[in-house]
Amino acid sequence: MSPRIILANMLAIASTAYAADAPPAPKKDNGPPTRPFDMPGAPTFTRLDGKPGANPPVDVDGDFLIGPEYVQAPEFKVVDGVPQGKVQQFTLNSKDGTLLNPGIARNVFGAVDPKNPKTLIVETHPIDYTRTITVYVPAQYVPGTAAPFIVAHDGPGMGHPDMGLAHVLDNLIAQKRVPAQIAIMISNGGGDAQGHERGREYDTMSGLYAEYIETHVLPRVAKEYGVTLTKDPEGRATLGTSSGGSAALIMAWYHPDLYHRVLTFSGTFVNQQWPFDPATPDGAWDFHEKLIPESAAKPIRLFMAVGDHDLLNPNVMRDGMHDWVEANNRMAKVLKAKGYHYQYLFCQHVGHGLGPAHGQILPHALEWLWQGYVPAKAP
Repeated sequence: MSPRIILANMLAIASTAYAADAPPAPKKDNGPPTRPFDMPGAPTFTRLDGKPGANPPVDVDGDFLIGPEYVQAPEFKVVDGVPQGKVQQFTLNSKDGTLLNPGIARNVFGAVDPKNPKTLIVETHPIDYTRTITVYVPAQYVPGTAAPFIVAHDGPGMGHPDMGLAHVLDNLIAQKRVPAQIAIMISNGGGDAQGHERGREYDTMSGLYAEYIETHVLPRVAKEYGVTLTKDPEGRATLGTSSGGSAALIMAWYHPDLYHRVLTFSGTFVNQQWPFDPATPDGAWDFHEKLIPESAAKPIRLFMAVGDHDLLNPNVMRDGMHDWVEANNRMAKVLKAKGYHYQYLFCQHVGHGLGPAHGQILPHALEWLWQGYVPAKAP
């Protein structure tokens, strides 16, 4: 079965439950509570609610309210006459490199550390693992030219909705709404959250995972498919949902020399880092608690979206830093205060991963993300 067919099949089964750090999809009677858009501390939203299919303009920043009904964007469909890019796959083994080798897995879910309630005591063991790398090369790519690209976290294997990315890019590129770009969809190393490889990769507040991709993944992509990837950080984007979203921002924050464009859905800007690091004691919660407010603005363009009944305290930690809605609201406010280019969508009647809202906003988010891009001149 071809990778393109695999992607289409995965798109058909995508759901809000794809993020591995989410519990099973909540039922209406016991899921996370709805947090209203006008809750205390929320940004002031420009209201587009009540208009199914309505997204904000792609050339503006700010905070927007959408839903509660959604319309799947037509860009997800294969359109006759639109050139289709090529989708291929290869695998990486943890033994093939030095960074992130070996992997880790936890024995059982951790217990709160009685000496430090901001972290867990977790027992782990080393593992070997493989990850699948799925690469989309647009039909418009000219061999030998340095192409912009986007890195997508949680690649194939989790039933996640970004598997529609190839079709969306086919259409957006043909309509000249985004530059012709390569998409590199990277599966995680397994498990989730504290003590597992996925948590180590996505929740660690450091440049480690960006460095792993730079040294282990991108050279293999270039070698396997004969493509040249731009070194210009303005031509490099990264996207993800849940912890994949926090990982996307972590990559750009710690390596603005590598990435300037970030797209997040249900971003895990909460306290989920493990092991504990006194430099960032609140994990990704520190983005809006101190890192962004106390640092000079970085050249990062950030798109965010959250659901009004997104996750709330999904595990044993009750530290006041595990509300996904509050975390994203706080992110929007500090980004605005520091003058960042950002767009934030508050999506009504959806939970973690955004459900039907994802299918409405992904093409819009990509088009907004690439606003202002001018290819760097060749030396």
